[in-house]
Amino acid sequence: MKKYISEFMGTFAMVFCGTGAMTINEITGGEVTHVGIAITWGLIVMAMIYAFAEISGAHFNPAVTIAFAYAKKFSWKEVPKYILVQVLGAIAASIVLWILFPNSEFFGATIPSIDVWRAFILELLLTYFLMLVIINVSTGSKEIGTMAGVAIGGVVLLEAMFAGPVTKASMNPARSIAPALISGHLEHLWLYILAPIIGAVLAVVSCKLVKDTGCCDTC
Repeated sequence: MKKYISEFMGTFAMVFCGTGAMTINEITGGEVTHVGIAITWGLIVMAMIYAFAEISGAHFNPAVTIAFAYAKKFSWKEVPKYILVQVLGAIAASIVLWILFPNSEFFGATIPSIDVWRAFILELLLTYFLMLVIINVSTGSKEIGTMAGVAIGGVVLLEAMFAGPVTKASMNPARSIAPALISGHLEHLWLYILAPIIGAVLAVVSCKLVKDTGCCDTC
């Protein structure tokens, strides 16, 4: 159970801090700022990776879990369990934010400010770049592995910085599902579930094309 609890705790912390920054920014009229939100996302992702990577692999993201299974680096039979605890952890975080900040309308919900098809492509690409970094730093040398938290957190910060204003830079179905359920803003949720999964799987395919070893167990 330790790995499931770790995934729950890590996803809870990530969603609580990340969407929490968005929620507080919403109710305070922008006190946190867009830059502050991006930095919060990057730092909490980095921290949780260092906290739980050796226990559960620190996925905290259904798209990452599915991509690792596709790469044969994770058991398919574990995928539903990981996704369940990730979604539950995210929902628990959104419930706490709802209790703390009942005046919020969105609770960090991901609602695109551009056309749906453009948002879909952007979220797909954002997750593609994120997973490309994840699979390379998690399967490289020991020295690269020690920097995984910094590299992955840095990509999350970077992508949240430039794409946050238009799609909220989700890259994570669990992170989008939870605030959507709590806020009732379910519009366009499908794209925040589908696009990250496709993007993450495409990253594994790309990795296989450019690397002889490391991307999958059968390479």
